[in-house]
Amino acid sequence: MGVKLIKREGNTFKEKIYLPAIFNGLKTTFSHFIRNLKDTSNIKTICYPEEQPKDITSNYRGVHRLTKREDGTIRCVACFMCATACPAECIFIEAKEREDGIDEKMPSVFTIDLLECVFCGLCVEACPCDAIRMDTGIFSFSATCREDFLLDKNRLLCNEPMKEGKNNG
Repeated sequence: MGVKLIKREGNTFKEKIYLPAIFNGLKTTFSHFIRNLKDTSNIKTICYPEEQPKDITSNYRGVHRLTKREDGTIRCVACFMCATACPAECIFIEAKEREDGIDEKMPSVFTIDLLECVFCGLCVEACPCDAIRMDTGIFSFSATCREDFLLDKNRLLCNEPMKEGKNNG
């Protein structure tokens, strides 16, 4: 059983200092810059946030929302499946017994930290009750303080699903 020797590339001084590669990259950048400077009609930009993107599809994962049953009660039974499935560990739930005599739990606290969330959608897939969804269409979320990025149960219940053909922002 013989050993096969493979010649290692990049041993020359020219290749070790990376200058040719850097200059090739700069050449590409400046050629795009000059081309865009001559003809600005081909530059694809929008005046965000005044103008919202038009290419957001209806199955885009936006900000979360909690759903309600037909009788108006929250669908969540505080099973902690969404919090367990979340890789960012940004869902915090505290359970309590329901007061209306139904033998199941409900969340007393349900909070999602949007600054930690990676919007992967695993919480939606893990929920056995279809209590959490990411169909609000809210894809840009800005605030002035950290507390505004903590969505509690009431704020999650107020989020509405995205209307067909409309992008929230």
